[in-house]
Parts: sequence; structure tokens; C-alpha cells
Amino acid sequence: MSDDVVAKTFRALVESADRKFARVRDVPVYGRAPNNHYFHKVFKSYMRLWKYQQENRSKLVNSGLQRWEIGEIASRIGQLYFNQYMRTSEARFLLESYIFYEAILNRRYFEGLVKDRGLRFKELRFYARFLLVSVILNRWEMVKVLAERFKALVDDSRANFRDTNFKEWKQVVQEIVRFMKAEVTFMNNRPLRYCATFDSFPASLPCVARFHANKVLRFRDALLTSYHRNEVKYAELTLDAFRMLQCLEWEPSGSFYQKIPAQPLHHGALADQSGTSGLIDINLLADMTDPTLPPNPRKAVLYRPTVTQLIAVLATVVDELPPDSVMLIYLSASGKAGNSGMSHVENSGGSRNSSNLNAVSRTSYKKDIMSPKYYANGNGDSGHHSEKCLWLGPSKNGGSDNLYPADIIPFTRRPLFLIIDSDNSHAFKVLHGAERGEPAALILSPQRPTFKDKSGSDVAKNGSQFTFFLTAPLQAFCQMVGCVSSNYSEDAYSDADGIISTVFSEWEVILCTSSGLDITWAQVLSDPFLRRIILRFIFCRAVLALFCPQEDHEQHVPVCLPELPDSLAPDSGVVKAAIIRLANLLDVSKLF
Repeated sequence: MSDDVVAKTFRALVESADRKFARVRDVPVYGRAPNNHYFHKVFKSYMRLWKYQQENRSKLVNSGLQRWEIGEIASRIGQLYFNQYMRTSEARFLLESYIFYEAILNRRYFEGLVKDRGLRFKELRFYARFLLVSVILNRWEMVKVLAERFKALVDDSRANFRDTNFKEWKQVVQEIVRFMKAEVTFMNNRPLRYCATFDSFPASLPCVARFHANKVLRFRDALLTSYHRNEVKYAELTLDAFRMLQCLEWEPSGSFYQKIPAQPLHHGALADQSGTSGLIDINLLADMTDPTLPPNPRKAVLYRPTVTQLIAVLATVVDELPPDSVMLIYLSASGKAGNSGMSHVENSGGSRNSSNLNAVSRTSYKKDIMSPKYYANGNGDSGHHSEKCLWLGPSKNGGSDNLYPADIIPFTRRPLFLIIDSDNSHAFKVLHGAERGEPAALILSPQRPTFKDKSGSDVAKNGSQFTFFLTAPLQAFCQMVGCVSSNYSEDAYSDADGIISTVFSEWEVILCTSSGLDITWAQVLSDPFLRRIILRFIFCRAVLALFCPQEDHEQHVPVCLPELPDSLAPDSGVVKAAIIRLANLLDVSKLF
């Protein structure tokens, strides 16, 4: 086959693949898409293109094929895999994306494009996308390398293309630097994802295996959204949503946090593979995943949705929810327009002006919850805010972007597991007893975070304290009491983590054997993700209840509805003893 024929065939394959890519690029990433067969066609088209350029590399190079064109194909494949991960939450797609992006970086397909502004933008987009994939995979050594090279590339672009505004790219650099600072400050010595090594307790495993409720629900889908002014984020992934997303996935076998990091050679450069062919070993995936792991729950991660968009996505997911399944909804937002949540931070050393919240009777909220008058100040259980709602950010299309408890009511025809992280979270207590078919499990954050030292209380820098407790309880405890990691040895942290594992194992047995466990919790207790969240909630509630004065519990201690057994209440002997034991180990017992 002549070089001309090969080149024409290659260009035809590129055009065909690009047309298919354009059709799936903007397909919504939520719901159980009925057009998965078309995604398969797009993958097949690009794999055919990739194989063709491998087999005909020399002829294509003779015909004028540039290295950046190979990189662009590989980048599209990486983008496809990542988008499919966001649609399905299947780890294998995320890993495949990483493999392709890493190959592009190592082989320097985009380097040397100094004079062409369009190609420079391709290189910038590649770095931005690879950074996001690396962050979600917790490849922090790679993130550091990419961030340094990305910043240098933006600086070089501003110097060489002076007539072009790179302000948005500079902002992306600032975002990843803030994100790294927030996450690395409290870097975990264990993954946020569910890992049997850390999160499955041999002592309680037989009890959990024997536990059987009259009705057992499977955790299949989740909706996650977070908005606070100036919160830490990268691209469209906020720090709180990132932590919760990780908390709801399995850690792959040969977990990445243990993987040997990418080792920079000179000035952040990786090993030179620029002469390597276009062969990318996609079989590496087999060494990275455990095929015996159950599938991850699907997650719709929404960034700054309008209320109508949020409700539309919620309706789609709930409508497609399989039978005998439960959906988790995580909402993190301020209860007041323009409020970042920082104005209500308290520390243990100062006086607190706590407002008494009047409980709303079951009869009153059943009758009035759908009435607009119910949400006026003074007509409910909180005078803390002018309205009983969550503020999802500045309105994009005019009108209100306040999410009210009544907006959730129609979806309680299916089982829901709700986590509300807000200074106005208690407004959602009214959902309990007002469901339209299935009892909802409610986990509601404190109205105000509490810290020994206010330096850890900046939501805009560190994320939500409550979400931190639900995703990394030991780190959240240390942040709250002002522990500095440099003051403790690795063995001390390991011992502290061992205490938490031991008490969680004990609490699992109590939950599984309690005759007073409400069916709402019993029917989800068999799910490892939801069970872990329940245990961490019990821990968080106990820590804050023992840390704060009794008169401040109303605003500084989280609540759940329906109530969990009294045997796991903060003042129960088994729970209180566990917290004191942890505090003694870290030498902060005087705070409790």
C-alpha cells in the first residue's frame, strides 16, 4: 500500500472517529444511559485508528504525520475513558484514562510546540485533564510533577503569546495549587476509598455476615453536590465532593497510594521515552484492578447546578433506580445566600451565644411542610436563617436557587439516604415523618463547626469539618483538636488508627445485635459503604458532644433521624470510653 493511500485512509479514520466523539462528548454523565452501545462504537473507532497508526507509523511519518497528532488521538482516548468513568463509576475506565495520559506525558507528544498557539492550547488542555485524573486516583507525586510543568507551561505561554489572554489558565494553576495544599496538609496514610485491609474488621465480620433485616436495600446510585463561596476546587470538582466521591468507591487491588511514585529526574522531568513508538500497554490494567470487587455505586457529581437542574437529575436517577435499591444524596451548601459558613465557626476557648431551637411537632410539619408560610422566619425550628433552605449559589437564569426540604419530598417514594452538610441542615428534620412512601435515613451536620484553634476552621481552605469526619475521621479529629502531624510519629498515627478500627468493629457488633435498631438503618446496614458512614457519624457525634459544652450541643453536634440505638449514644459508656482512649493516646484528653 502506497504512502498516499495510507495517509488518506488515516485521515478518513480520524474524521470518522472525531464525528463520533463529538456526538458523545456532551452526553449527560448521570443516569443509566440507553446509548451505551454508541459509546462502544466510539471506543471501537478510536482503537481502530490507534492500531492503524501503530501498524503504519513509518509511512504516516513519511507523509507528514506529526507527533502531536499521535498525542491528540491518545488524548481523545483518555478523555473518552474518563468521561465513561464519570458516567459509570467503574474504576477500570479511570485507570485506562491514566495509562493513556501517562504515555502522552512520557513520550512528550506535545512538547516543542512553541510557535503554534492552537497546538499550545491542546497541550494546556492535556495537562489540565491529566491533573484531574491523577487527583481522583490519588497519584499525588504525579500531581506535583504535572502541576510544576503546567505552571511552567502557562508562564511560557504568556511570554511567547503576548497578544493572548491566559488569565483563565493561570486560574487553573491556582486552583490545583490550592487543592494540593488542602489535601496534602491532611494527607491520609490510608486511602479514602473503601479498602478491606482497613475498613473490614475480622472480629465483627461474622456478626455482619449473619445480620439480616426483613428488607435489605442495595446501594446503587448517589448524587453529590457542593457549593460554598471560594471553596477549594479543581475544575468542576470541589474538595468536599472529591472526598465524598472517594468515600463511595472500592480501592483497587494494588492500591495507588502504595504504588511507587513517578520519580522526577532533572527539574521535574520524567524518564525520556520520546523515541518510543505509539504502542501503549493497555494490558497494564490487569495488574491494577481486582476483578472480584463488586461494582462501585454510580455517582452523579454536579458542580453548581441550578435547583431545577438538581431536581431534574434527581428525578432521572430515582426513576431509573432498580428495585430494592437505595440512593444516597449528599448536599453541602450554606443555608444563607452569600454565606460561606465561616461566620459561624466557634472555638472551644471562647464564649458561645447559642440560640435555642424549638422542636417542630410531627403533626405541625406534616400539615405545613408544603406551605410557603412554613419557611418564613420564626415559623419553624430555627430562627438562625431567614429561610429554611440550602443556597446553591448565585442564580444563573434569574429566580431563586434555594433548595427547600419540600423539594425532596416527591423523591421519598423510593428509599433515600440523605447527608445534609450545612449551617441550615436542621431545616431538613421535617423530612422525617413526611415521606411519601419509604422512610428516609437522614444524617444532618452541625449548624456550626467547632475547633480548638480557629486556624483550622476556614471552610474555604480546608473544606467542611463534617464531611471530613465522614471521609477521614482520624484526620478530622486531629484537625479539630489542633494536632500537628509533625508532632507525632508514624507509629503514633498507626496506633490511633488502630483504636478507631477496634471501636468501629465493636460498634458494628452493637448495631447488628441491637433489638432497637430502626428498620430504616437496618435495611442499609449490610452495605459496606453506608455502614462505614453510619459508624463515622457515630464517632463524629460522640467527639463533638464530648468536646463541646452541653448547652451548645443543639448547634454543634450532628443529628440523625430516625434515632440510632441508645447503646451508641455519645454518653454511653462504650462510646465515651473509646473517645477518651483516643484522646489519651494523642495527649489531648484535657479537651474532653
